[in-house]
Amino acid sequence: MGEFKPLLPFGDQTVIESCIKNLGAAGITEITVVLGHRAHEVQKQLTNFDVGFACNPDPDSEMSASIAVGVEKISPHVKAILIALVDHPAVPPSVIMQLIDEWQRGEARLVLPEYKGQGGHPVLIDLSYRPALSNLDPQRGLRSLFDAHRSEVHRLIVDSPYVARDMDTWEDYLRLHQDVFGKLPGET
Repeated sequence: MGEFKPLLPFGDQTVIESCIKNLGAAGITEITVVLGHRAHEVQKQLTNFDVGFACNPDPDSEMSASIAVGVEKISPHVKAILIALVDHPAVPPSVIMQLIDEWQRGEARLVLPEYKGQGGHPVLIDLSYRPALSNLDPQRGLRSLFDAHRSEVHRLIVDSPYVARDMDTWEDYLRLHQDVFGKLPGET
């Protein structure tokens, strides 16, 4: 993208603040932010948030390394996790709650949101898979876990396109901002 996604403006906050607020509004009480590049800047931005931090010592590594670092920091009493990516800042709390509700019914240990046939994020993973999360295939990441346990994956159809809208390019970011807020970043 050429820009540092977590600290880009998103409405009246930053991208990462939007992600954290959406998780908190959905009732998530333990949030661990996995840091890499520019870790100090992100920590400084989140000073007023009740979040924990985990640092990936190799920020250029695959996402599986960041997941493993984050899983290490999770309290032992936690029974499931949501893996929420910073480039999905518009996922509404209602969708996050749907994922949690689906898991709490006890019928699915791996819950993936789906919008119009396209899977997205955040994903909910029962922590009976904790060892697997710490040893994901670096090249395939979460796909390796979901493929190995295909019969336990539940694709939950949701009504938000934002589960499948990430910000891989500057144009993706501008379109997402425009769609969510009705204006481009910086416009009044």
